[in-house]
Formats: sequence, C-alpha cells, structure tokens
Amino acid sequence: MKQLIYKSLFRGILLIIVVFLFSMNGTSQQEFEKDVFKANGTELEITFIGHGTLMLKYEGKIIHVDPVSREADYSKMPGADIILITHEHGDHLDPDAIKLIRTDKTAIVLNEKSKSKVEDGIVMKNGETREVKGIEIKAVPAYNIKHHRPNGQPFHPKSIGNGYVLNLGNKKVYIAGDTENIPEMKELKNIDIAFLPMNLPYTMTPEMVADAAKTFRPRILYPYHFGKTDTNELVVLLKDEKDIEVRIRKME
Repeated sequence: MKQLIYKSLFRGILLIIVVFLFSMNGTSQQEFEKDVFKANGTELEITFIGHGTLMLKYEGKIIHVDPVSREADYSKMPGADIILITHEHGDHLDPDAIKLIRTDKTAIVLNEKSKSKVEDGIVMKNGETREVKGIEIKAVPAYNIKHHRPNGQPFHPKSIGNGYVLNLGNKKVYIAGDTENIPEMKELKNIDIAFLPMNLPYTMTPEMVADAAKTFRPRILYPYHFGKTDTNELVVLLKDEKDIEVRIRKME
C-alpha cells in the first residue's frame, strides 16, 4: 500500500515538473512587450526585445534591429527580411544571432566597421538613403560629443556608427543607435516614433535626451539602451511637452 502511495506521489511530482518546464519553454519568447500602430491602413508592430534590440513588423516584413543573443533566443525568433546593425560593438552586433535569423532573402544593413563580421552586408554611410525591400532607410550620424574613454577617445567616434530613419507608410521611425544629442538631430523632421539611448557614460543623460526631443519633437519617444538610468527623470523633464508622449518599456 505504501509503495502505491509513493509511486502516485512520484508521478504527481514528475507531472508538475514536466508541466512547469513546458510552460516556461512555451512562454519564454512570448513575454516581450509590443506596441501596435496604424500605418497607411495596415499595422506597424514594434517588439521591445531589450537594451538596443528591437523587432519591427510591417506589411508582412520582419525587421530586426541589433539582434543580440543575450537579449533573446534567436533560434525561436522569426526569420528576418531586413537586419539593421547600428555599429560593431558586441551589445549591438552578434554574428551568432544573425546566423539564426538570416535567410537567403535577408538584407543586412550595417556600418562600414561591421562589414568584417558579417558577410554580404549593405554598407550605409552617414547621410545615405536607400530603398531596401521596398522600405526607405536613411543612415544618420551617431556619436559622442562629451563622453570619452580615459584615453580621451569618444566611446562612439564621429562618422563610424549609424542611426536609422525608416519610412514605414505614414510612420517615420528613428532608431538612434549609440549617440548623444548631436547637432544633426536638429535636421530630423516629422519623426513619429523615436528611440533614444540613455545610459552613462556611453550615451545620453536624461537631460540630453530631453534636449534632443525638444529639438526634433517626436510624437512618441521611447528611451532605450538605458541600463540603470532612472527613466522617470526623463518623464519629469518632458512632462510639460504635451505633444511628446514618453513611453517606458523594458529596454535596460
């Protein structure tokens, strides 16, 4: 009788473990936050993966931005139509992640310095505009003015890294990459959705992000790549800017 009870208990515990492991595996890639926007009669879906890593879906096309394995299991992510790489640093460029989502139809857009790590990429320089898979993409500057390494070299020197402006129907999306509130941001026009980095010492302070936002006035602003920075500081700084909506997502 005791053996029967022990066997039943063992089976019950085993079943609980199996169910738990299955549920964890099944939901691990489904916990990313998403926002959906109307764009020219269709939808633009933005998935917030983490840090500087995003995924956009528009008109059936999947656009991965700076895919990095530490932010997601890319063996479970959808294949890419376009991959955007802002620059060559390891938290933005991960060749292993790229291999998992790259197909024979994937277009990879990157900066010159990333070319050595990714085969057959489309190199875009600051200021260049291209149409890729039917989507207009402009590469814009991304660099430091104030924050430098101990040797005096900027964390992100001028003319190397890219930010990108994407025209997606009637939505213009600016993904800034690693940058500060550089003068070139003043030239941006009609940005609907902006992603601005906010972690020290590598990119911007909340004050710098607020200054940039007040300059080119995106309709929706997402701080991203923000590490341990208190995002509420940015909310407070922009609380009186009624035409700029600050949205906070899990983008540490």
